[in-house]
Amino acid sequence: MLQLINSADTRGNMLVLVYILHLFLHTCMCVDLAYPVQEEKSPGTYIGDIAADSQLLNSVSSQDHNLITFNQLSQKETSQLFNISKSGKLFTSQKLDAESLCSYSTECSRTIKVAVKQAETFIKILKIKVTIEDVNDHQPEFPVKQIKLIFDESHGKGTAKSIPNAVDEDVGIMNSKISYRLKKHDNEPFRLSVSKKVDGTSKLRISLDEKLDRESKDSYFLQLVAEDGGFPSQHGILNIEISVIDVNDNPPIFSKDIYNVSIKNTHHRASPVTVLSATDLDSGDNGRIIYHFSSKTSEIVKNSFQLNNVTGEIFFLNVFPVTQTRKYKLFVEATDRGTPPLSSIVLLLVNVINQQNRAPEIDVNFVSALKKNTAAISERIKVGSFIAYVSVIDNDVGLNGEVTCDLKSDKFQLLKISSKEYKVLMKNTVDRETESNYNISIICRDKGSPALKTERKFSIQVMDVNDVQPKFTKDTFKFLTYENEKSNFPVGFINATDLDLGNGGQLTYFIIDRNNMFPFQITDYGFISTIRSLDRERRDIYKFRVLVKDNGTPSLNSTANVIVEVMDENDNAPYFTFPSVNPFSLDVHYHPQSKNDITVLRASDRDSRENAFLKYEMLDRKNHQLFTVNPYTGVLSFARKVYQND
Repeated sequence: MLQLINSADTRGNMLVLVYILHLFLHTCMCVDLAYPVQEEKSPGTYIGDIAADSQLLNSVSSQDHNLITFNQLSQKETSQLFNISKSGKLFTSQKLDAESLCSYSTECSRTIKVAVKQAETFIKILKIKVTIEDVNDHQPEFPVKQIKLIFDESHGKGTAKSIPNAVDEDVGIMNSKISYRLKKHDNEPFRLSVSKKVDGTSKLRISLDEKLDRESKDSYFLQLVAEDGGFPSQHGILNIEISVIDVNDNPPIFSKDIYNVSIKNTHHRASPVTVLSATDLDSGDNGRIIYHFSSKTSEIVKNSFQLNNVTGEIFFLNVFPVTQTRKYKLFVEATDRGTPPLSSIVLLLVNVINQQNRAPEIDVNFVSALKKNTAAISERIKVGSFIAYVSVIDNDVGLNGEVTCDLKSDKFQLLKISSKEYKVLMKNTVDRETESNYNISIICRDKGSPALKTERKFSIQVMDVNDVQPKFTKDTFKFLTYENEKSNFPVGFINATDLDLGNGGQLTYFIIDRNNMFPFQITDYGFISTIRSLDRERRDIYKFRVLVKDNGTPSLNSTANVIVEVMDENDNAPYFTFPSVNPFSLDVHYHPQSKNDITVLRASDRDSRENAFLKYEMLDRKNHQLFTVNPYTGVLSFARKVYQND
């Protein structure tokens, strides 16, 4: 009959619970939204709706929802992994593998920075945390399929032998959590004990429940089952052969539980970073120790450090990077050469102190980019509006890595978000017609000695808004034209100006209150001409108003007065008003003592000015001796004394 011995570690469960609580609190304080996504999903997998979940649309009217856009800010760790649509939908850009992204981590996540704006106006930057959920696609594996343990028959109850633990490459908390159980017969005097090593892996030991009798039985065959906590779970099996003889029973012991070493980044490669030391109470091969990196040590660290297997010396293989991680975590295992080999693991922390001082690096992300180094803003932009996100990189330590940034402008200001994050905001309103382009310079200085600075220059272009009303060059335009001319006869030009660009500066002219009898017309460009021939005698002055409007949205307009005076042509003959009939007879009684005036002739002319100036003249020559007419007054009178025979 087989007996199953379970060894779930309740302390490990509590650690998982504490970690989850810590993760929850961390998420609440540092990010705006959090989403999960399973690893190994195909590219384009939908993760979540940032627009809906952030509730940003709740404060905007439904007809303005399409003005809200979302843009992912460029980041080295996330730009290639995720894709965000303009409407705020979050998708994967490639297949995600939690094991390669977060090797040996209990949680795998990435944080995305998303800029949100409404039309040309920035709203905020959202920090989105995406947790890549591990799929239980790896089973626990032992380093070997079978091991052989040797017990001395003189060993009493409680004597224990170490056995290798299993490794699960999954990164999920439950998927990588391994529990062990020992399969054996009821009468076999062995049990399994499990404890935790410093690197979080399990330390496994097979111990005796009672003293062995080699003469009764000299060998046993057990199975150790390692099962992960995934659903469904996966398991691996280690076959254990136990021989009853005298064997290696002391593991190597390190001189320290944790090694913590600090070195300068100028450390010479030929000099060891530190020397690890472990001892083994056994003799011979059982007490000879070899050192090697534990499976918990990342490949990046293994490629950066070299371990002398015999002496325990640690060397750095490359020049210490100034702008990368300056803290290294190494798990080193000391194993003796006994059969079976016993081992111990120690944690080595290497802290690299950067003594170099490099100038800060400045990265600028525009909310609305016109081109690579130019931002675009509307001239209607409000004070306090967000223009650009500025991040500063300075990985120096101490004062060398403390940075302050400054922007000098009467229109724009730099507001600090965190120690190395800023945003460029509107300080005052702008007017494109006054100034259309601004050259901006951000200067960042560290606090090193000497202080190093970096200057980042870029331009901000003001985009035109139809805010200037067209303006006529005169309030009143006066023109002279002639009567009796054909249609389309030119009268004159009127002119207006508009400082706006594009459609806002394109002008069209109209005559206000024009009816079908109105004799003038105007082109879109302000040219006034006649529709038909004019008659000054009917109307000599025309007064009307002209409207000019631009093609912007909304359209702006202005009006001006136009006066057209019709010039006279001599196109009307004079006519007599007295006498009013032709011929006309007049009886005159002459008396020598009377005046010579007979009557006053009256005439008129519908023309004006010199064309209406009349002169009277007698056409009958034979009557000139008897009668005369005043050429200017029209007075008809006797020219001489009248005789009876006249």
